[in-house]
Amino acid sequence: MNNIIIYGSHYGATERYAKELSKETNIEAVTFKEIANVNHYDQIIYLGGLYAGGVYGMSKTLKKLKDIKSKKIIIATVGLADPKNEKNIKNIKNHMKKQLDEDIFKNAKIFHLRGAIDYSKLGFIHKTMMKALIIKIKRTSNDKKTSEDTMMLETYNKKVDFVDLSSLNEILNEIIL
Repeated sequence: MNNIIIYGSHYGATERYAKELSKETNIEAVTFKEIANVNHYDQIIYLGGLYAGGVYGMSKTLKKLKDIKSKKIIIATVGLADPKNEKNIKNIKNHMKKQLDEDIFKNAKIFHLRGAIDYSKLGFIHKTMMKALIIKIKRTSNDKKTSEDTMMLETYNKKVDFVDLSSLNEILNEIIL
């Protein structure tokens, strides 16, 4: 079986997961910017960081697929939102539906991993987006704030790392070697 791990990572958390998955499976891991043709792979494992609801590089990469019926597609999102919270997962999946072809979305195995953030390393656009989000959360009445909102307020302008490489075990069980 011809396999590939493709990832989209701005600040490194997703890349850490991709490289660990590569080490565990002996499947090559490459950034989505380096991959020209995904069609000759039988199994595509895509890991993408969540940025403003979108999965970094996923749409650009997977829209190139021609015959998805003959492919095994595994997608893992990486973000700050707690993947054990059903509301978070619903929001992520709703955003993913907008980015993916319906057949890909229906046939892909989808996982969610927690990432990391270091505000001191964010680019201007991401800093601006995070500041706008924090302002919005602060304006939300306390009774309407979610646990994620509270976490965002508590960690704003700090370095937090929720990366848990053992959470890859579920994905490892899904990969055909």
